[in-house]
Amino acid sequence: MAEGKFRQDLLYRLNVVPIEIPSLRDRATDIPLLVEYFIDRFGKKAGKKFRTIDRRALKLFQAYGWPGNVRELQNVIERAVILSEGDIFCVDETWLKRQAPQFARPTAALNSSLQRQEKEMIEAALTESAGRVSGPDGAATKLGLPRPTLDAKIRRLGINKYRFKVHPSN
Repeated sequence: MAEGKFRQDLLYRLNVVPIEIPSLRDRATDIPLLVEYFIDRFGKKAGKKFRTIDRRALKLFQAYGWPGNVRELQNVIERAVILSEGDIFCVDETWLKRQAPQFARPTAALNSSLQRQEKEMIEAALTESAGRVSGPDGAATKLGLPRPTLDAKIRRLGINKYRFKVHPSN
């Protein structure tokens, strides 16, 4: 953005349609294909050709939780390619840090808590602004957000902004 190559509001524009990709630990069937791709990629870079992949290494990769996601897989494979001396790709299992699976749940709970808090803040701002989203007294101004961003958040959180409108009594 500082170089003028991207518009300042690009992130907000892209965030209208969030794309969720499951983590690697939830896509174990994708691991063999990714392993082959990274071995080929890093093998070419290092001038090495592997005849086969050690089955134990592949099973190890599929059983591992990948807290660092695809980036961690990529790094482990690059390291193994560089350090391999034969034509069979294998990996030292000590390179895969064992992590207790209990860390997955608090993240979901944290996301849920943050969404609930965000929803409460937006609803409070809509209440204060009598349902107005834009303008100097609108909820977007009160929250310090661009109006399109607030509109996207309202849709994503399922907030009915019309219930905050104050109708003049006759």
